[in-house]
Amino acid sequence: MIISTTTVVEGRPVRSYLGVVTGEAILGANVFADFFAKIRDIVGGRSAAYERELRKARQIAMDEMTREARELGADGVIGVDIDYETISVPEGGSMLMVSVSGTAVQLS
Repeated sequence: MIISTTTVVEGRPVRSYLGVVTGEAILGANVFADFFAKIRDIVGGRSAAYERELRKARQIAMDEMTREARELGADGVIGVDIDYETISVPEGGSMLMVSVSGTAVQLS
């Protein structure tokens, strides 16, 4: 499966467009990660816990989109867009959301 953020794949013209495919993942970061991330916001630096969760969420969303494309008989997804959001929850924590979308295609 070829996944591309571009609308063309060099040397592989699109034979047919199969439709939009999507994938989403929402993961909660634990209370300790939230606490230390807030401290890092104040003093600067990277939050390894959030980075791990973000990579995990992105992979889940991409896998979901790819699975949907395969079910349509695609061998590629072009024009892929990846969006990231943080969702605050009433308990005071936050969740990470990653959504991906693209066009499932059959390539020549």
